[in-house]
Amino acid sequence: MFCVHSCGIGNMSGDRQRIVAATALVIGAVLGMAGTFTPSVGLRGLAWGIDGVSLVVASALLVVYHLRQGHDLLAAGFLVFLAGETLIVSGSAMELAASAPTFAAGAGLWSAALALTSFSPILPAFVRVTGGIAAIARPASATPNALPASPSVSTCTM
Repeated sequence: MFCVHSCGIGNMSGDRQRIVAATALVIGAVLGMAGTFTPSVGLRGLAWGIDGVSLVVASALLVVYHLRQGHDLLAAGFLVFLAGETLIVSGSAMELAASAPTFAAGAGLWSAALALTSFSPILPAFVRVTGGIAAIARPASATPNALPASPSVSTCTM
């Protein structure tokens, strides 16, 4: 009989888990920014796809790490971020206009994640305040993306 845990497989130490999570966060940040400034639709979709997958992996590892540490509220924040990022990565290869409603829904979940993590007493006060401000500002910046384009009003003169 094969036992996964007795061989050490599947048992990632806290240090290793944090290193992998940090690396995935850096990859996600770099490729997210690179995708934003890439003129090619194909390259943008690729960069944002890898960015999103990296952020989902990092979030999952951070959820597990903080649950093991007993930081339930912080873990919940990363779990909600994971859900939001999953929505956003689903539209990474779409045209920007087509993915706008999905992006807005994901951004709403990002805001909820920021609010949850900002309430966690584990983080420094500066980070909590900054996260709280971002939790309020983020939905305001994403809301126009979720709204359908208003029909143009034309005037007719005779």
